Amino acid sequence: MIRISGITKKFNSGSIDEVEALKEIDLLIDRHEFVTLIGTNGSGKSTLLNMVAGNILPDQGSIEIDGRVVTNQKEYRRAAYVSRVFQNPYLGTAPGMTIAENLLMAYYRGKSRYPRISLTKSLQELFKDKLSILEMGLEERLNQIVGTLSGGQRQAITLLMAVLQSPSVLLLDEHTAALDPKTANQVIRLTQKFVSEGKLTTLMITHSMKQALEMGDRTIMMHHGRIIEDIPATEKKRLTVEDLLAKFEDIRKREKLTPELVKSLRGLYL
Repeated sequence: MIRISGITKKFNSGSIDEVEALKEIDLLIDRHEFVTLIGTNGSGKSTLLNMVAGNILPDQGSIEIDGRVVTNQKEYRRAAYVSRVFQNPYLGTAPGMTIAENLLMAYYRGKSRYPRISLTKSLQELFKDKLSILEMGLEERLNQIVGTLSGGQRQAITLLMAVLQSPSVLLLDEHTAALDPKTANQVIRLTQKFVSEGKLTTLMITHSMKQALEMGDRTIMMHHGRIIEDIPATEKKRLTVEDLLAKFEDIRKREKLTPELVKSLRGLYL
């Protein structure tokens, strides 16, 4: 469960470049719930994800994860129970280490001590079993250096690393945006499988309205640092991309968005 209460964040506070990225955000994500998050550039969605991850701290408000107050807890302190997959497929793995060594780091993440001899035969078999789920033929390549793999292979491994120890929270930051369509679809299928089978509490940023509607239990729409729509599962099932675009038209009228911005939304989300 994630409880966000009254979160506000300003960047460059007090200067002419001051930006209020988040404005008194309140959000409750239930345990095992999968929430997709959409919004224009600068809407605050990435800042919100970074708040949950712990690499940006709020100016005011509070954040709870599974009953823990983590408002001012740094990212490395949350690593034991919050996992993240970035948009850039080269950020989630150590390129100079083998596949097995990368998985080993994920396996022991959050533990206070590491064993002297850690890559046991049983762990190698476990890693092979997990890698076979990716359907990329990596299960027999444990000793291959990760830096020699393709971006899609590395992103799939990053996703596997993120879910290996069943985190309390999984954060997905447009994790298929940099992949070719075929690989992106494969990673999306894996995402749905891991989230469903692991019953993971998940927050996913996407620029695809189609993904936002097809994936997850709820869709949150943000604009100018605020949550402007919270679409429940019952409504998502009935909506089409055109329906979602119509919601942006309604928001334009309520929020006085310019027609140019609405036009840019169409380009961003289709």
